[in-house]
Amino acid sequence: MKAIVCFGEVMMRLAPPGYLRLGQTDTLGMTFGGAECNVSVSLANYGQNVRYVTRLPDNPLTDAFEAQLRGFGVDISHIVRGGDRMGIYFVEKGASMRPSKVIYDRKYSSIAGVKPGDIDWDSVFDGAQWFHWTGITPALSDSAAEVTLEACKKAKEKGLTVSCDLNYRKKLWTREKARKVMSELVTYVDVMIANEEDSKDVFGIEAEGSDIESGKLSETGYRDLARKLSSTFGAKKVAFTLRESISANDNNWSALLYDAASDTAVRSRQYAIRIVDRVGGGDSFGGGLIYGMINGMNDADAVNFAAAASALKHTIEGDFNRVTLDEVMALMDGSGSGRVQR
Repeated sequence: MKAIVCFGEVMMRLAPPGYLRLGQTDTLGMTFGGAECNVSVSLANYGQNVRYVTRLPDNPLTDAFEAQLRGFGVDISHIVRGGDRMGIYFVEKGASMRPSKVIYDRKYSSIAGVKPGDIDWDSVFDGAQWFHWTGITPALSDSAAEVTLEACKKAKEKGLTVSCDLNYRKKLWTREKARKVMSELVTYVDVMIANEEDSKDVFGIEAEGSDIESGKLSETGYRDLARKLSSTFGAKKVAFTLRESISANDNNWSALLYDAASDTAVRSRQYAIRIVDRVGGGDSFGGGLIYGMINGMNDADAVNFAAAASALKHTIEGDFNRVTLDEVMALMDGSGSGRVQR
């Protein structure tokens, strides 16, 4: 089985118990998470051959993280040791009309100091078929953006399929800087993934007839948006996660996948979700979409598998989507009642 390579930053996640606010707790639970790492765990859970690539400090925190990834079956042999720290982020879970909040403490993290030549991409991509990254990685530093470009060029040279989740983070860079950097990087991308806001924030292209604050989404508008992104940057497929936010606890969740060759799009089944933890929801969609495409699913099945996987993730604490292939297939095939399985 050929490998799937995921490249990006992993961080330590610190969060109060339940719905406590940071100012009212003296206890923080520690886990690990990061967009591309989350994708790698999803794919490993589905039985795929996955390599996760990053740069981390040589200390016991990295040892603990690597042990956890090995437990999921992710290949961590290409992780580079160097730099002084693992980034940290704090999560305060929202409820009802109070939104969740994320606070980053990732400046000067090890991967922000990565430089071209630090990672042996020839070795990383040996026997691989797919390369996945997100817009978070090039936002970390100019050198991280250079390494992302280095990786994309090598991946295309070796004939890999390249996917990218735009994942715009306003706390990491400006829209102007994101547009300048990402406009070059996404020309190497075959499969582009975004949500309601990313394409507007990064490229100034938005879906007509939608209002993310009110939860109003126009399927026709997103089909047109996908067509524009594909024609502008050359992506063969463009996928959108479609989140209708009723409150911090309740969302309607679906997705759309556009195929440039046929100029057609398919929309997944919609799920009414009572959210346990939404962090990593988009990443679980990306992992599901990659799985579906690599394993020969047609567009309708691939986007439905990805939407089901991400719907399940919203019910699980932490960044990682700790579900099995059978559980995703069961939901995809209509078993969503939540009845006890005995």
